[in-house]
Amino acid sequence: MAKKAVQTGETKAENTPNPIARFARYVEDSRAELRKVTWPTMKDTRKSTLAVLFFVAVMAVVLGLVDLGLSSLIKFILS
Repeated sequence: MAKKAVQTGETKAENTPNPIARFARYVEDSRAELRKVTWPTMKDTRKSTLAVLFFVAVMAVVLGLVDLGLSSLIKFILS
């Protein structure tokens, strides 16, 4: 059987800093993480955006054709 830890009488609320200090720490940590980020160049961003737009356009055509085919099949079955 495991022994219970001796409680020191401090509550969890006493150990946590106030909300303003926690927010300030969050902002500091966020800024530190953003400094570590390697941001893409404008050329890379354009290439990625064009690839996504091309893929979306192709998928829209494919799904449109599938929808057209299935709707025609349903009309044929029901009539």
